[in-house]
Amino acid sequence: MIKKSEKQIEREHLTKAVFIGLVLGLIISTTLIFLGKNIFASISAFFGIPLLFFLFFYFKNYLNKTTKIKKMETVFPDFLQLVSSNLRAGITIDRAMILSVRKEFDPLDKEIEKTGKDITTGKDIDTALLEMSKRIGSERIKRTVLIILSGFRAGGNIATLLEETSVNMRERGFVEKRAASNVLMYVIFIFLAVSVGAPALFSLSTILVEILTTLLSGLPEVSTSEMAFTLQKINISPTFIIYFALVFMIVTDVLASLIIGLVSKGDEKDGFRYTIPLITISIVVFFLIRLILGNYMSALF
Repeated sequence: MIKKSEKQIEREHLTKAVFIGLVLGLIISTTLIFLGKNIFASISAFFGIPLLFFLFFYFKNYLNKTTKIKKMETVFPDFLQLVSSNLRAGITIDRAMILSVRKEFDPLDKEIEKTGKDITTGKDIDTALLEMSKRIGSERIKRTVLIILSGFRAGGNIATLLEETSVNMRERGFVEKRAASNVLMYVIFIFLAVSVGAPALFSLSTILVEILTTLLSGLPEVSTSEMAFTLQKINISPTFIIYFALVFMIVTDVLASLIIGLVSKGDEKDGFRYTIPLITISIVVFFLIRLILGNYMSALF
């Protein structure tokens, strides 16, 4: 039985997600047509639902992969430390890697075991380590492996080299955590401004448009000769303003999540994990403030 790779499994999941989205979109669009709804809404449902399914599962797989890589980067210094200790005990490099496998290193343990077996079966150590870094998909581990291999070629002490590399990786991790704590206030400010401040302003603007529309529609017509200026009825529908505000908020939430990822993690894609919470909170705040202000203003006007 041939074992499928992670990319093949991911591709199959995305294909299933698009297929389910197409079926669901077809059912919803057909239902809208039979209910006599706008044909534009039916077409939007047919194409929009598969797209949403695809984006959801794509970013879900990406976030799972990113989380897995972060775990491997965290335990990689401990792995190097164990290999260094085993080498000082006189064990060969392939055996030292296999003996360094620990359950708490999951999911790195599987990659270590495979690399150790490759070296044992005669594969060149440079090739085996490079293939391991390629399978992991981490730039940090790849750079570390390249540094280790350059030390091998230079004839350095492997045990000392691995130990110093492990210490350097830990120190770099501490520096990154300290930097992340320093920018935490910026992340909180962006999060609150986008999820609470912007929806509050948008909800207030929609309420003001509704009030002005109601007031101006009730004013009697006055000729321009009697007044220096005239107030005319607003031709923009309040429903259009609400839809515009929702679309603008969603776009702002997506851009804000990318900025949060860039500020906190140094990579925009890491901010996609905040997209759904931002959109959910902003929409809830928008309609909640609309409800409160609507009830208050209706009592006044």
